[in-house]
Parts: sequence; structure tokens; C-alpha cells
Amino acid sequence: METNELAARIRAFRKLKGLTQIELAESLGISVSIIGSIERGTRKADAKTIHQIAEVLGIEQEELESSYTRRKGLL
Repeated sequence: METNELAARIRAFRKLKGLTQIELAESLGISVSIIGSIERGTRKADAKTIHQIAEVLGIEQEELESSYTRRKGLL
């Protein structure tokens, strides 16, 4: 998946769940600047971080992939 598309989806799900970047970063144990960079698409999240983000957001990792959410009618 393209980094910018993933970045936009992470941001959208975070906002949908009512979390700030600070809250998400604290839950993940990483800095706010890293979350900001991931959401802007200037930093690529590794597989472990993507998995952790999905867990904190209470979604399946696949939901961050556009093809899954299009099939399920989400976002």
C-alpha cells in the first residue's frame, strides 16, 4: 500500500475513534512526532507499528488497507 494512503487511513481511523495524536502516541509508547510523521506520510511505519496502531484503534490491521474497507463499506 502506498505510504500516503496508509497515512490518511491511520489519521481517519484515529479521528473516528476520538483519539488525539498525543493519546495514540502514549498508547503506543512512541513520540507524538513519530505519529505525526506517519500520518503525514513522511515516515513509513513498519509492520509492527502498523499492527500496534490497529490494536490501539480496535480494528483489524486489514482495515487500514483500502481494498478491505471498500469491500466492507467502511470509511
